Amino acid sequence: MLFLTAIALAPAFAIALFIYFKDKHEKEPISLLLKCFFLGGVSIIPAIILELYGGPKLELNEYWSNNLVHAFIVVGFSEEFSKYIFFKRYAYNRTEFNEPFDGIVYCVMVSLGFAALENVFYVMDGGIGVGILRMFTAVPSHAANAVMMGYFAGLAKFNPQREKTLLITGILVATFFHGAYDFCLFVNQVPVIALGALITLIVVIVLSRKAIRLHSDNSPFKPGNIFPNKF
Repeated sequence: MLFLTAIALAPAFAIALFIYFKDKHEKEPISLLLKCFFLGGVSIIPAIILELYGGPKLELNEYWSNNLVHAFIVVGFSEEFSKYIFFKRYAYNRTEFNEPFDGIVYCVMVSLGFAALENVFYVMDGGIGVGILRMFTAVPSHAANAVMMGYFAGLAKFNPQREKTLLITGILVATFFHGAYDFCLFVNQVPVIALGALITLIVVIVLSRKAIRLHSDNSPFKPGNIFPNKF
């Protein structure tokens, strides 16, 4: 039990450390990051409620249209919107959120809290094999989606004229990649489609690394940069 729990939690903690050290110019308080991580675990509750409400009404079957709606709306949007609510209510308006990169940091911490708890459930049910598989797929997918949401949230924070548009864009982009990944796994009657999940994961990881680099390079705390003219 203890070993499986460690396997389940390890990828979330590893990615959290990666993001923490990527925040090179003005790190966030660890206590605040831990609270975001904890709230991310709590955010699984509204996601489960939304999925339980929508799931039975639209079960997975041979119809691709049902699978599309289930992947993008019932699962993708429910989970990403649940994470967003906790990020927006707790972290977005804090004084510590003082540069665009912080949007990535806080979104990722909330998402990793969600992913860690979800992963515990999956690993306890499926065993070490599931834990190893999800260590390199589902958990990084949650984190990369959060980077994309956080990238736009960071822009929104310092662009009040476009704030709502950018926040909505962040939710939709995260939902798109989440839904695309899940859809490729749901269409199991065409095995080759499952490769689409891997392709989706690779694409969103590449984009998330670019997003991290852009906000890091444009940090107002980086020597030579002027805030907020870069955004």
